[in-house]
Amino acid sequence: MSGRIWLISGIPGAGKTTIARALCARYAKAIHIPVDDLRELVVTGHASPIEWTEETTRQFALARGSAARMAADYSDQGFAVVIDDVVREEDVDQFARHLAARPLTKVALIPSLEVAVARNRDRTNKSFDTGMLEPVARRLHRSLQASCSSSAGWIAVDTSDLDVAASVTEIVRRADD
Repeated sequence: MSGRIWLISGIPGAGKTTIARALCARYAKAIHIPVDDLRELVVTGHASPIEWTEETTRQFALARGSAARMAADYSDQGFAVVIDDVVREEDVDQFARHLAARPLTKVALIPSLEVAVARNRDRTNKSFDTGMLEPVARRLHRSLQASCSSSAGWIAVDTSDLDVAASVTEIVRRADD
């Protein structure tokens, strides 16, 4: 039996990694695939998302395709798969075309901008100054909110006032409705 494939999106500081790990913990077999980690495997020539270029676009497409192929392989072996990335609806095809007919459950974490900025300031899971993510979060907040709407098939959850357990419970409840 194939495992469910989740795509968790949100601006920096939305809680993608935390929610992805907590969601994985609900399954007997699960894998978390952070697209950022795949991008960090590039040893030389890494294109930064801070100053977006055509090369950045190309490298994100490569990482997303790799994540999707991994997701398909693990799902085929019965693993639940949770991919996390800052992804808009117009980027979903970079995953979907590698998943063939496998369904993709899309979740957008949409905390308030103030909450996401504060979370970024407090994070310790990055090897760089997370303050540099604030302009990125501010730039993406409105566009991601508009792009990842329920009308486009996303489960959009405002996690501003929810803890991790409550957020995951809400996501699962809405996915199973």
